[in-house]
Amino acid sequence: MDNEPRRLPDDVRPDDDQPAAPSLPQISPPSPTNIFRNERGLRAGWRILIYILIVMLFSTALNLALDKIFHLPKTSSPAPGQMLLVEFLLFLVVWLPACLMAWIEHRYVSDYGLPLASAFGKLFWQGCALGVAEIVALMGCIAVFHGYSFGSLNIHGAAIFKWAIFWGIFFIVVGLFEEFAFRGYLQFTLADGIGFWPAAWILSLSFGAVHLMNTGESPVGALSVAVIGIIFAFTLRRTGNLWFLVGWHAAFDFGETFLFSVPNSGNVFEGHLSNATLHGPVWLTGGSVGPEGSVFSFITMAAAALFIHKVFPASSYREPSPVASHHPVNPAATSQ
Repeated sequence: MDNEPRRLPDDVRPDDDQPAAPSLPQISPPSPTNIFRNERGLRAGWRILIYILIVMLFSTALNLALDKIFHLPKTSSPAPGQMLLVEFLLFLVVWLPACLMAWIEHRYVSDYGLPLASAFGKLFWQGCALGVAEIVALMGCIAVFHGYSFGSLNIHGAAIFKWAIFWGIFFIVVGLFEEFAFRGYLQFTLADGIGFWPAAWILSLSFGAVHLMNTGESPVGALSVAVIGIIFAFTLRRTGNLWFLVGWHAAFDFGETFLFSVPNSGNVFEGHLSNATLHGPVWLTGGSVGPEGSVFSFITMAAAALFIHKVFPASSYREPSPVASHHPVNPAATSQ
């Protein structure tokens, strides 16, 4: 008997009439996870630690520069020009490390809330309008209950315009520094680790705690700052970036310090418009803290939050996404 297997003709195949087996999808193996990395890349906690260490390094370099190069005197009452320089350098201390982290993480710098393409655009001016409206409403409420008097002019003529321009620029820089410090890189990265709102609560409470270091600040004033921090986080989520907040922050502080000439978080600056006075119970005027410590501050903040909810009904905030393998650093890119 022939033991060799039979061969079918070349034009016949055993599976000619049977459907081809479906190909299985290729499943990529999961990214390795450990104490340093997860499926999204380097863990958020480590990124924040690296960022803080770089900020500390920049801060040390800044102090050396101010002492050895600029020879700025260390005083509790610095000159206005010195205050502006320090605030600008403080902004660089928190922003430049974020630029470095963007390069490390392969992200856009604009992901952290300050897209240069949107700088001083529509959102910024909308924020300025809200800031002016809020401080006017707040001081109006205090005045109705006889807690505020404008007084006589403190400066005259060209000095009015000089100080108005100075304080306008100064508080824009303050807004840039404080908003980026508490709602820029740290908010973005901490939200990647624990979620947007837990991160917002932690940073807002820290925002209030830092203000306790201001001369004349009180627990009520610090609570007011923490509450506005939450509202600012809500605004960030609705508007998509920090430019609205920078305008809002700057305009409110400008109105408080210059237009109405009252204490700003316990600070009284020179170059204010009038010899204004606050008089009456602390619950009304805020006492040494200023209007931020008034009970009406919480009412106007609630009204501002409602305004944001109505004008910006949908979230525009871009949630942190896994880092790309090659994501160029482009500060001019928008974050929306």
